[in-house]
Amino acid sequence: MPRLVALVRGRVQGVGYRAFAQKKALELGLSGYAENLPDGRVEVVAEGPREALEAFLHHLRQGPRLARVEEVETVWAEEAGLKGFYVY
Repeated sequence: MPRLVALVRGRVQGVGYRAFAQKKALELGLSGYAENLPDGRVEVVAEGPREALEAFLHHLRQGPRLARVEEVETVWAEEAGLKGFYVY
């Protein structure tokens, strides 16, 4: 299965973005994590079926109600065997 790394830029810290990502990932059966970066972006890493990752990416581009997503930079890679979905 593939691995998606998404770097999300915009108003995405302090608006519930990581919890939103975790909820959507768990609904889609994905594993990974969401983490605030020092530069104001959020890094989201997820693993699972490609179709579920594509749906997840759609949600990441929308974000929760208070967020303003300006850009989502994505990198596709090989899975690393992550289990669960965590917020750091």
